Order: sequence, then structure tokens, then C-alpha cells
Amino acid sequence: MIFGLTGKFAAGKGTVAERLKALGYRYHSLSDILREELAARGVEEGRDALREIGNELRQAGGAGALARRLLDRLSDGGDHIVDSIRNPAEVVELRKVDGFSLIAVDAPARVRYERLRLRDRIGDPESWEAFQQMEAAELASDDPTTQQLVATLAMADHDIENSGPLSELDSQLRALLELLKEGRQA
Repeated sequence: MIFGLTGKFAAGKGTVAERLKALGYRYHSLSDILREELAARGVEEGRDALREIGNELRQAGGAGALARRLLDRLSDGGDHIVDSIRNPAEVVELRKVDGFSLIAVDAPARVRYERLRLRDRIGDPESWEAFQQMEAAELASDDPTTQQLVATLAMADHDIENSGPLSELDSQLRALLELLKEGRQA
């Protein structure tokens, strides 16, 4: 199986990825492609820099350019996770690989804001207002080569609502995996 993960920042995509990695899934992130590109250019990492380089690469190579860089790594028949999917064209590219399913992870904005304040990552907004501005820049745009989270979330095959404790997240993920093992759709 190949799971793609999409969702707004601090929704819990990384936690879902960690749980799947513990089950033997190999991890890939579209954001890692961006980080490598920033490092090669000598640009300091930050959320704005990641968004800008991602938009630049999509404009140069098409909206699905980041996902196309991963396709060869996913075609070995193994179990994989692809994190940080933020554009519908990336989903279209990844659906070319047999066994791909997109999981949307979400939580209310205030819950996500409090989480990112606790995690304290480089580039995370430091105020509620900055959080709202950053989120607005990632949700939708008239430019199809930029981040389009609203449209990407709408393409999800499965949804995980992650506003509660980790035990609830684990329970939802276990239930999803069981359903998929049984060959049913959630």
C-alpha cells in the first residue's frame, strides 16, 4: 500500500507518518525535495522559503513536478508513505502508482495553532494572526502551480479527524488499516 498524506499544518500528518513508519512503511516527503533544493541553493529553510521554492518548481515543471520525482521510488511493490501533498496535480501523478490512497488529516485551527506553538519549528508563525495569514496562503489560489490544500483535501480517499488525544488518532488509523486489509473502502 502507498499512503499519501495531506492536511493543513500541525494537523498531525507527521504523527500519522510516524505510526506508519513503525509498521514498516518507507517514508518520503515532498517537503524533503524542497529542503534539498533550498540547501543546494544555499537558502535558509523556513515555511515561506519552502512554499516559494515549491511554487517555483511546479511552475517550471508543471503542477505535478514534485510527485513525479518520487514515482520511481514507489513502484517496487512495497509499502510507502508520501507526506506533504499540497497540490491536486501531485495526487493525479501519485495515483499512477498501483495501491495509492490519499489520507487527509485535519483538526480545528485553534488546536493546530497550539500544537505548532508547542513544536516550535523553524518558520512556524508566532502569533494567531500570522498563523491565519500563513494558512490562507496555502489553502487556495488562482494559480494551479501553487499550494491548493482545499482542492487537495477534497481528493482524499480517507479522512482522519485529529483533534483529540493520540489514542484516538491511533484508533482511527488502526480501523482504517483493518478496513483496507479487508478490501473495503472507509
